[in-house]
Formats: sequence, C-alpha cells, structure tokens
Amino acid sequence: MLTVLKKGECFSESCALLLGGFDGLHLGHRALLEVAKKSGLPVGVTSVLHGKGEELFTREERNYLFLQYGVRFVLEFPFTEELKNTPAEEFLNSLFGRLEVKLAVCGEDFRFGKGAEGTAELLKKRAPCPVEVVQTVGFPEEGVMQKYSSTTCKALLEKGDLPRLNACFYSSVEELRRGYFIGGEVERGRQVGRTYDFPTLNLSVPEHKLLPPDAVYCGLVETPKGSFPAIINIGARPTFGVEERKIEAYLDGFSGDLYGAYVRVYPTKFLRPIYKFASPRELKERLLLDIHLLRKGGYV
Repeated sequence: MLTVLKKGECFSESCALLLGGFDGLHLGHRALLEVAKKSGLPVGVTSVLHGKGEELFTREERNYLFLQYGVRFVLEFPFTEELKNTPAEEFLNSLFGRLEVKLAVCGEDFRFGKGAEGTAELLKKRAPCPVEVVQTVGFPEEGVMQKYSSTTCKALLEKGDLPRLNACFYSSVEELRRGYFIGGEVERGRQVGRTYDFPTLNLSVPEHKLLPPDAVYCGLVETPKGSFPAIINIGARPTFGVEERKIEAYLDGFSGDLYGAYVRVYPTKFLRPIYKFASPRELKERLLLDIHLLRKGGYV
C-alpha cells in the first residue's frame, strides 16, 4: 500500500528518502531507488505536481508506478508560487521535520529551493542523516552520453519516438507495464465502431497529461479483464467529423463491456497517420490491415 502525504502530514517510521521531482520512474530514478532499497528501510519519494508544462505521468499514474516498485510513501508538492519561493534551507528544515529519515538519496544534479539554489552538497551539509549522491545514469547517443531525465523523456515523447522513450523506463520487454501509459476510465462513446464490427473503448485526455503526436499506434491495453494487443488512435476522428482529441483503442481478442472500468493504454510504436476516409467501409478496410500489421509485427 502506498501512503500519500500532503502538506504537513508525516510518516511515523524510520525511512530512506529519495529527493527529486519524480514525475515517474525512469532508469535514472531507478538507480536512486536501488540505493535506497539496500538500506532495508521503508522508501519514500518526493513528487512535484504540475511543474514545468504538461506531465509524463499524472498524479494517479505516477502513484501506480511508485507502488509497483515498492515505494512505501510519497510526499506530494504542488508546484505553487509558495514552493518556488521557498529558500532551500527552509525547504529542508520543513521536510526533515516531518520525517525520521535515516538515509537521503539524490542525483548529483539535484536542485531545489528558490532559484534552484539548493544542491546535493547543501543537502549533505544540512541533512540530519547520511546522504548518498548517485552519479548521473545515461545512455549513448551519437557518441555523447545523454542522461536519463524528464526533459529527455518529454522530448522523445513529443517526437513520437515511443521505442526510445520506453527504453528510458525499462530494460526488458517484461517490464513494459512500467513504461509510458495513459490511464483513465472508459467512457460511453458514440458506439459507431460497433456498426462496422470494430467496437472501441474511449478515454478523455487526462488533465496535465503530455501525449505523443496525434497518430495511430500499436500498443497494449491493460484492463480488469486482462491485457490485450491494441490499435490506438490518439487525436481526432475526421472520418466522422469529430475534432475533439480523444484516446480510442480497438482491443484485439476482447469482447465484452468495459464502461466505467479503469484501464491503462500503452502506445508502443507508430503505425500510421490519422486519415480522413471517404466512408466507414473504407475505414474498416484500413482497420483490417492495421490489425494484420499488429498481429504480424507485435506491439513492441
């Protein structure tokens, strides 16, 4: 169970604490997590909500990821003017006043406090416990080491480079469910797909959520009734004159009703642009080809 601590709330047990924005758990974050876990203490993380621009993961999504990796608690910090203007030492005093931290862990590029004046060195000086500063973890790109970071991940997502984005989150396909996803409750749509034998599930775009470019993707959808390979449309549906941006997915091999269920949609690779077809029949023919490509090439 994950305990979510809001402003002023405390965690009563001795713990190890990861410091950073933690808007997900890319491989750089996971290097910090492995250090903290070696302490044998309950592990907590700090998480900044609604920071710079749209987010890779919403609050609900990132808490799901924290839980999957065995994090015991998360301290949430909405990115407010108050937080931005809190001096670094004042932030640390408040933080350590709420927790019995026996080990603090951060990356070597960790910054905090007003004007990003706080550094890993300041943390080492002011923390009431040992501090482990973990060297930046990265990957080679055109002969240059590129660090794992939220900025890097967002840039890959905005380019639609989902394979490289997901490579920032997991090192083997067995961990796919810890990569980029879109979570939400299945809505009752227009049910047009049923009329040509392609029923789909529909999700609204979560608030503050950063999405890949509008397109059709192969992927996986995790539901309460199992996980299914899927064709995922992110964007408008011009064939039917619908301009609203939605997430729509056809689940290969699924039959039944998912209205109201919470699902996770994992787009994993680009399939094609969104086209405006001349008729539903033409769309159906293209969807049959899409499914053939999905089955032939898989979703990873």
